[in-house]
Amino acid sequence: MESTHLLVFLSRNFKTLMAIGFLSAVAASGVSFLLDEYYQSTVVMFATSQHSIGEQFFEETKKNDLLAYGETEDAERLLQILNSHRIRNRIITKYDLYTHYDLDHAEAGAKTDMAKTYNSNVSASLTRFGSIKVEVLDTDPNMARDMANDMAFLVDSVSNQMRNERAREAFNLAINTLKKTSQQIAEAEDSLATLHSMGIYDFEAQVEGLTAQYGMALASGNKSAARTMQSDLQKIAGLANGYNNLSAFLEGAYEQQSLLKKRVELMRVDAETQLPSSFVVDYASAADKKSKPVRWLIVVMTAVIAVGASFLAMLAWETLQRAQTPNA
Repeated sequence: MESTHLLVFLSRNFKTLMAIGFLSAVAASGVSFLLDEYYQSTVVMFATSQHSIGEQFFEETKKNDLLAYGETEDAERLLQILNSHRIRNRIITKYDLYTHYDLDHAEAGAKTDMAKTYNSNVSASLTRFGSIKVEVLDTDPNMARDMANDMAFLVDSVSNQMRNERAREAFNLAINTLKKTSQQIAEAEDSLATLHSMGIYDFEAQVEGLTAQYGMALASGNKSAARTMQSDLQKIAGLANGYNNLSAFLEGAYEQQSLLKKRVELMRVDAETQLPSSFVVDYASAADKKSKPVRWLIVVMTAVIAVGASFLAMLAWETLQRAQTPNA
């Protein structure tokens, strides 16, 4: 019975509903032509592996390939940079987006309005292929193209700047450590030179030689020579600890200095060199066809919604009337 009632109701009000749909479509069509036309430009890129450049030059074993595509984590880091304030502020300033989007920079809430407008027109996201897609919508197709391409260029600049800053801190630390080690080596060498001036050149060899000569002097009964050898041995023995400590320290310090020099050069390369953080697959081009609004979709959806809403409203009204007049 309910189905029959609905069919009867629909048949009775069919012309009215069609008229409502037609009028809604006409109105939506007129409104859609008042909307600004937006053009979309797209850049597609892959993140590169972010590894130390210096290691590729100074390390004997190459653990990573600078030419390899980045992993998901590399793409996510690059995506964070693309969506960062550093990129957004540079794009806003370069293209004077406050003027372009007709926003007054001096008004309260202007930054919030800019952020909303920017985010609605500019987006960067990961694709299912592991690449990053940058999409820019704008009423000017050339401006959309330039903004998208600039984001691809700027992400390299910002990524390199961040990497260089981090490497520069490590480089400065390595330089300071190298200076300190070199200073300690110079002081130890000065102390060792003082021992040399006192006749200590090779502690073990000298002790061995003097001991042999002392034994020979005793065996030959040359007491004077034996006393001289004994005196020299006592002199060397008094300086033994200092000599041994300096020798052991310098042996380790020379190795550390050599390693630090290598590290300094490695970090210098990382601090001064810039490499692309992405492989751009497709640069943006100026679109020759608008992306939105899709006028036919606006017209169809408006008409469908208007007819559906009218149908429900008319049905509810009739049901209410029938409930108030039970004998009807």
